[in-house]
Amino acid sequence: MISVNEAKQLIKDNVEVLSSTNVALRDAAGYVLSEDVYSKIDFPPFNQSNVDGYAIAFKDAQERLIIHGESAAGNNENVELQPKHAMRIFTGAPVPENADTVVMQEKVIVKNTELIIDDEQLQAGLNFRAKGKDIAKNDLALHKDEFLSAGAIGFLTALGITEVSVYKKPSVSIIITGNELQEPGKNLKYGQVYEANSFMLKAALQQLHYNEVEVYYADDNLERLTSILNDALNKSDIILLCGGISVGDYDFVLQATENCGVEKLFHKVKQRPGKPLYFGKKYKKIVFGLPGNPSSVLTCFYEYAVAALEIMTHKKDTIKYLQLPLSMPFKKIAGLTFFLKGLYDDNKVIPLDAQESYRLSSYAKANCLIQLEEERTQYEEGEIVEVHVLPN
Repeated sequence: MISVNEAKQLIKDNVEVLSSTNVALRDAAGYVLSEDVYSKIDFPPFNQSNVDGYAIAFKDAQERLIIHGESAAGNNENVELQPKHAMRIFTGAPVPENADTVVMQEKVIVKNTELIIDDEQLQAGLNFRAKGKDIAKNDLALHKDEFLSAGAIGFLTALGITEVSVYKKPSVSIIITGNELQEPGKNLKYGQVYEANSFMLKAALQQLHYNEVEVYYADDNLERLTSILNDALNKSDIILLCGGISVGDYDFVLQATENCGVEKLFHKVKQRPGKPLYFGKKYKKIVFGLPGNPSSVLTCFYEYAVAALEIMTHKKDTIKYLQLPLSMPFKKIAGLTFFLKGLYDDNKVIPLDAQESYRLSSYAKANCLIQLEEERTQYEEGEIVEVHVLPN
């Protein structure tokens, strides 16, 4: 067995970034930019009002101003403001030439066609969005390697950008093994359990914006499993095998990977849960052999598979790391790193009950994993521990 740190280093050393591709901006959420993006326009593209009110020249603010004309959102006439005049204006509308300030309608007195300003806080440029104030034409909008969030999509769309260059997202195959598994919705026979791992992993992947996912089911049969794994290797960039990775008579994953020409990089990690974890590669294709118990599956996914996905896509900070005090004492055995399902807030982290690898009830409540060091056996209440925040 190798340590957790050694396993994670082997993943870093053996996973490669995927190539770039162009995608329509409307489909680009969750990708990472592979090139810098520059603005096509000044934004705002014209001097724009921030409020409903009156456009004026600040130098005339102490005068009685004549109200003349109106500018509403969508107005496409470029008009001038005459000296000692004010123009009625609405939020988002173009500010007329020669105007440099907008007075809120609540801060004026209107008498017939005259405007008296009643705003002691009025300053030049107030409520005035200058052309190009957010970004000028041809300026850098977003750097290469930035994540395309909803806000980033909105920003680039407002700049008239319709297509971006991004790192490809990997296609994923999930292979579920086990004769004891039954499809949810069907009656359980004696000795069967409902298959949850594929649903859980697919949900975790979709939550992280990985949507090209195919699920295979394999009985505990070496020939069948080898055939399915070969198919998955031909179709996908990363393969997640669930179950069959230990050393029992019906555990065929290790042999199937050898049959398919996958290079084993490690098998078995000094951790709980998920000790039988396997990692290998064939060319640039990545293979994880995850234990069958659902809690082990999800822990290994977050601790190892997510790291590989991040390298492939240049995405960062999927899992955030905190240092927090432990809410209670905890004893563990030496020689294994523990990953405990936990709940954290700003002040502490609480290890949940039901830590066994077959139990998912605690994962349904958890918002983090607590990492306890390999050689430690005793943690005291209030001791600072490493907390891995799960995506939400």
